[in-house]
Amino acid sequence: MTRNGLYAVIALLLIVVVGFGIYSYQQQQAQPGIEAKVDQNGISIDGNG
Repeated sequence: MTRNGLYAVIALLLIVVVGFGIYSYQQQQAQPGIEAKVDQNGISIDGNG
């Protein structure tokens, strides 16, 4: 394998890793959140999902 081919493989792997990181971050941010509160009025659950 030539040096240019090796650089191309490394660049491709780097692009895949960065792309997967961005995808994972976006999926984590898109998860619905749930908030549960207990007070004198009882239990209240608020969610955006």
